[in-house]
Amino acid sequence: MNTLAPLVQAAVLLQPAARLGWVLIDMREAADYQAGHIPGARQLDFSDIVAERPPVAGLLPDPVRFAARMRELGIDAHARVLAYDDCGGLKACRLLWTLGAYGVSTTALLDGGWQSWIEAGGAVETLSHAPTPAHGPALSYLGRGVREAQAIRSYLGRPDRVLLDARSPEEYSGEDRRSRHGGHIPGAVNYEWSRALQGGPVPRFRPLDTLRQELALLGVTPDKEVIAYCQTHRRSCVSVLMLRALGFTHVYGYPGAWSDWGNRDDLPRQP
Repeated sequence: MNTLAPLVQAAVLLQPAARLGWVLIDMREAADYQAGHIPGARQLDFSDIVAERPPVAGLLPDPVRFAARMRELGIDAHARVLAYDDCGGLKACRLLWTLGAYGVSTTALLDGGWQSWIEAGGAVETLSHAPTPAHGPALSYLGRGVREAQAIRSYLGRPDRVLLDARSPEEYSGEDRRSRHGGHIPGAVNYEWSRALQGGPVPRFRPLDTLRQELALLGVTPDKEVIAYCQTHRRSCVSVLMLRALGFTHVYGYPGAWSDWGNRDDLPRQP
């Protein structure tokens, strides 16, 4: 379990010893956490890891407040963080990407989330324990894995960069418009985030070889820098995790995403 293997299976975590050394974060709603969670997990609200400046949403959180909240949970610059949710990774992956922007390099996702833990027969705890605050170096914003509008605009048309639009085909085409302007960033390829996951009650990732082949057909290959975005960079954080699991090393996300780009008049668009 390291930065090159960011997907962890529930079967690996069944033994308490396998969870030692990890800060386990539950990104489900507080009521669901209180009803039962993986032993030792600490609950975190999604609202603690994002910010908005309407009409733009999905921005990075205030760095001082974010670092303070992470310290409360036992997360410092040297922490190893394993996260899960019950919504296909939408919340947990956003946390892992945000932690990466603050320099936390060892993070992982429980593949299949809470549903996979229950399916595996994992122990369930209902007691909430106050986490021990972190004592190591506090998190500070480094901007790792982050690309914003002006940098993306300067990259348009470059063959060594590829934009991955994780929204639905209808959003990509502009038929489903959720910002002032519809369409997509020029040159972006569309690979809806949910295509990475198998169907059924447990939202695990599909076979990695299959995902690699599908992405290669779109020109998304490990030799390129890949910038993923959606409407608010939540769905596209699942895409970032997918690319990391495939061994891509130059992967970035766009905070604000189309809620930023699509609400501006100074940026180009394609229908």
